[in-house]
Formats: sequence, structure tokens, C-alpha cells
Amino acid sequence: MIILSGGTGTPKLLVGLKRVFKEEELNIIVNTAEDVWIAGNLVCPDVDSVIYALAGQIDKDKWWGVRNDSFFTHSALERLDYDEQMMIGDKDRATHIIRSELLRRGASLTEAIDSLATRSGITATILPMTDDIASVSTKILTPAGKLHFQEFWVAKKGEPEVLDVCFDGIERAKPSEDVMNVLDAEEVVLIGPSNPITSIGPILSLSGVREILKHKKVVAISPIIGNNPISGPAGKFMRAKGFEVSPFGVFKCYEDFLDVLVIDESDESQADKEVEKTDIMIRNDADSERLARFIRELLGNM
Repeated sequence: MIILSGGTGTPKLLVGLKRVFKEEELNIIVNTAEDVWIAGNLVCPDVDSVIYALAGQIDKDKWWGVRNDSFFTHSALERLDYDEQMMIGDKDRATHIIRSELLRRGASLTEAIDSLATRSGITATILPMTDDIASVSTKILTPAGKLHFQEFWVAKKGEPEVLDVCFDGIERAKPSEDVMNVLDAEEVVLIGPSNPITSIGPILSLSGVREILKHKKVVAISPIIGNNPISGPAGKFMRAKGFEVSPFGVFKCYEDFLDVLVIDESDESQADKEVEKTDIMIRNDADSERLARFIRELLGNM
């Protein structure tokens, strides 16, 4: 099975998927359009959230970073008047250092991430959407100009008005060879409950991906309940791209290839594709496992 993932929502679900499915059967294609070089190292926020979630290391209060991390290096940089932009923990930074050293020695991003996953005891396959390192950048157009996603979300706390969202460099980037091989080999694709615009959108914008998905069994889990995102700035981004902030808006993001949309039991949808309802809120690991079991049963009936 293939899972398309961003940060937060899908990593929460991966905790349950790992328990319900064989971990080695999970092929996770992850957004890299929010990656950024900071203090000499490549930070891959969505990839690292996937790694930490599967390794049982993620900070479940924030759903990014490492649980019980310290921030001595970040504090030391601040004292030296270095603006790091993101608050990076010491254990988290070790991941960035190893990845960046592997890249500098000639490894591809896929190889570097595979090495990190193996070192963390992960048997699932974690694939960055492209090996074109940091060549695709999610930019948020605001009244004050374009901001990198991390600047918008971290430095500006997601407060500016959003006029548009674009993926700079996407037309030059290609899906990695490993991504294309997995897409060719697997029949079922699960789109996790991540932001449809900035988490899943860059993956779908890579050349050929949407066309391939038209020939797969595709299930998507809505990250919207009612008219509100479960977390993050998805509402602002969906409105900026002309989509209704609702499960129906999520359907419209994926309608050209989607087979089944999973929405919350409290919601209605006008989608002209199959819609399944369940409690999609993931409050804890038990909720994640419950939703994963629902997905397993749903896929078994397709």
C-alpha cells in the first residue's frame, strides 16, 4: 500500500497503520516542498515527522520534533545573535546533521532518508517525493509579498492573509525513481489526513503523478470536519486556491482520480464518488488504531 503524507495528520495515522498492517507493507511518499536549509543542515519537516512517528520518538504534544528533546544548541545560537527561524531540538538536529552529511558525501535524498529510517529501526519504506533537493519550495503569497512556507507558518505564526499558494520549481522537479517504481508496483493509494494544498498538493503536482493515480484504487481521508481543519492552516490555503473549506472541498481537490472519500460521521458531502463515514478524529494511539482498522476493512471491500 502507498500512503501520501505531509506532516501532523498522516503521521498520527501511521501510528495505527503500523499496528494494523505489516509495517514493511507501508510505502510512504512524503512531501518535501517545505524542506529548508537551516544552520548548514537540510531540515525535512514532513519526512522527519514520519520517521519519528514510526520510530515512536515523536513529540505528541506538537506532532513534530523528538519527545523530551533539549534545545541547548538553539539557545546558544540565539545568544550568538543567530536567528535560526525554527526552534530545532538537539536530538532533532542530529537527524538533520546526519542527513546533510550523507548528502554532502554524494548520497541521494532517498538514500539519506532510507539510512535514517534504518538506523531508527523502521521497516516501512519512506520516500521523499523527489530527489531534487530543496528545488521545490512552497511559497505563500501575502499582501506583504511571497513567504516560504516555514516563514509563514513558523516565523509569522500563520497570521498573514493568504492570497495564493504556489510551488516554486515544481515544473523542473521529477518524482524520484523509487517513487515511480512504487507507484507502478502498488495498486492501492491512501491519501492521509494532511493538508490537501501544501502537504499533498506538491506530490500531486509532480509530473505524471495525477495521471498514474487515475489507474489506482485511491482512498482519501478528509482533514476537515464541518468547515474547520482538524489542525493547521489548511482552511486559509483552500480558500486561496478556490476550494470550499469542507469535506466537499477536499473531494474537489482530488476528484479526478479519487475512488473513496472518508469523512467524519458528523459530516455530509455532495461528492459524486463513494463516501464512507467514521470518527476521523485522532486524539490518541487508540483512535489511530481504530481508524486504521476501519481503513483495512474498507480496502478489503474495494
